[in-house]
Amino acid sequence: MPVSQPSNRVFALRSSSLILCVSFFLLLSPLAAKTPVARTLEPGYSVALAAADHFLQAWQSGDVENGLALLTTHAKETAKTDVIEKFFSNPDPSAYEIGRGKLLKGGRYEFPVVLISPASNNNRARRRFSSLVMLDTGKNDWAVDKLP
Repeated sequence: MPVSQPSNRVFALRSSSLILCVSFFLLLSPLAAKTPVARTLEPGYSVALAAADHFLQAWQSGDVENGLALLTTHAKETAKTDVIEKFFSNPDPSAYEIGRGKLLKGGRYEFPVVLISPASNNNRARRRFSSLVMLDTGKNDWAVDKLP
């Protein structure tokens, strides 16, 4: 029987090593899942985002002239002049949020936006959810192709 005792010890040592290794990897797996993955931005994303921000700054300040300069011909034709002027004529303080954009197809990004303006009947702010489509008009110039 002395031969069976060493084999039991070897088996116990191997099984405890295996349990230790499996436990170690199970503990590390949630940490690996929460590690952010580095993403590369598509060319033009940051410029498109900056143009969207400039457009919404024009909306926020009621600057129709600069807002019109950031619209594509298609957007100007689609929206009537009175609609555009009404969009920019917000006498009350307003704010906006821009979400992470997504590439629709080459040269077009869509950014989710929230336009925030005070409600007329109470103190609560009114939030309008929409999106802003940006188009590369050439030479990395971006313009709004769809109003929010």
